[in-house]
Amino acid sequence: MIRVPAEARGRLPEAWRHCVGTGRVELALRRDYQDSLALLQREIGFRHIRGHGLLSDGMGVYRPYEHEGARQVHHSFTYVDQVVDSYLALGIRPFLELGFMPSELAAGEQTVFWWRGNVTPPRSHREWAALVTATLRHLVDRYGLDEVRAWPIEVWNEPNLPDFWQGADEKAYHRLYEVTAHAVKEVDAGLQVGGPAISPGADDWLDRFAEHCDDRDVPVDFVSKHAYTSGPARHVPFGVHQTLAPASGLLDQFATPRERLKGSRLGELPVHITEFNSSYRPDNAVHDTAFHAAYLAPVLAAGGDLVDSFSYWTFSDVFEEIGVPTALFHGGFGLLTHRQVRKPAYHLYAFMARMGAELLARGDDHLVTRHPDGRVTVLAWAPVDHTGATPGPDRHELRLSVPVAGRGEAFLRRSTVDEEHGNARTAWRHMGSPRSPKPAQLDVLHEAAEPARSHRRTPLADGRADLRLTLARHEITLVELTPLTDETPPWWNERRLLDGETP
Repeated sequence: MIRVPAEARGRLPEAWRHCVGTGRVELALRRDYQDSLALLQREIGFRHIRGHGLLSDGMGVYRPYEHEGARQVHHSFTYVDQVVDSYLALGIRPFLELGFMPSELAAGEQTVFWWRGNVTPPRSHREWAALVTATLRHLVDRYGLDEVRAWPIEVWNEPNLPDFWQGADEKAYHRLYEVTAHAVKEVDAGLQVGGPAISPGADDWLDRFAEHCDDRDVPVDFVSKHAYTSGPARHVPFGVHQTLAPASGLLDQFATPRERLKGSRLGELPVHITEFNSSYRPDNAVHDTAFHAAYLAPVLAAGGDLVDSFSYWTFSDVFEEIGVPTALFHGGFGLLTHRQVRKPAYHLYAFMARMGAELLARGDDHLVTRHPDGRVTVLAWAPVDHTGATPGPDRHELRLSVPVAGRGEAFLRRSTVDEEHGNARTAWRHMGSPRSPKPAQLDVLHEAAEPARSHRRTPLADGRADLRLTLARHEITLVELTPLTDETPPWWNERRLLDGETP
């Protein structure tokens, strides 16, 4: 029996909800995307959203033209305004990623993804700087300086990878960052700019980025990187298989920037993990499973001790890096499928959104918090075998002595997600894995995506409730304990409900 202390050990960090990822921002113009984001914000409520392609051709910002024999550049914000307006209307702010390169400004033709984002340097750094300043001045003019100061501005995406930055040219990235950072500060010194947004396995870039910014007195307001734990992809048609490292590997990656930059000018800056997940592939079926929720639970519980934010990649399967998805469940990054079917990992985030601000306890398989009204919330998860060598234990036992204000009894509400509950993929598999479910099948999948729920009273002794939780394989469960005030009339006798006895 683990005795949870009554005194809070601090506040539960909200780094897990500071930001969430999205496919290229142009997708925000679609109805399915907007419906998905509205649901996400109602039930979870993220603070910021980050995606690629703000300056790519699909957003139509950079528009060169010739007039009277002279080359001119027009900056158009028609789509930018629609996207940002829709975000703010849903209570979520942009985490701006500046990229990719407009094709008519690009020095080369190399592209990435199905939608062909250009990943080459600008042929004119002067025009790139003008594009950055024009975009930010427009945003400040439209939304106000105080608002835009709250939007972090990240320079590029994973420049250490040749797929995302031509030749993974580090010196060229440093120049791009320097030009961009000064352009940002030219608009307003209070705007937040940072980088280098590197992928896992390139932490030496952090050292040289810090050295360059020190040597050249380049502005940096935050440090960013990405974290994934999957091994090389073994491809099958429209999918992959991959090995996974333990989830603790994500926490190790979160800790790296502050460890490496300690003592430098960047060592005390905020750290944002602007992408994280298990697999880096948008076609790995692990993303759709109950295993995935249980795998990530300890990361959400503890990640806030290490960084200022860690952004799940991504909130929705409305995402097209390798093309249009071929089936409803296709291993997409999203917490939600197309048509807003909730995945188990979605419920993990929804459970976190119902946790209290006061942190009472945290262990290898549980997190306990308290709300201002006295309600106590327990998030528990079953251990997983990340190797896939075994299915994981059939059952996991957890015993907690939880402090609950009040006398007599407490109301207990339990919400459960496992292989059979809150798991629409299981139902989808049972119905034959239809690639395009019919409306009636979609109704079944939405129903199957609902967590199992139970309610009961539990006795209190000396202001404590003894919780005896048995978790199924890959289960995550949320237990909410509320002090109970019994207002049953004193004359009511539940045992006489059907006995026909005359008083």
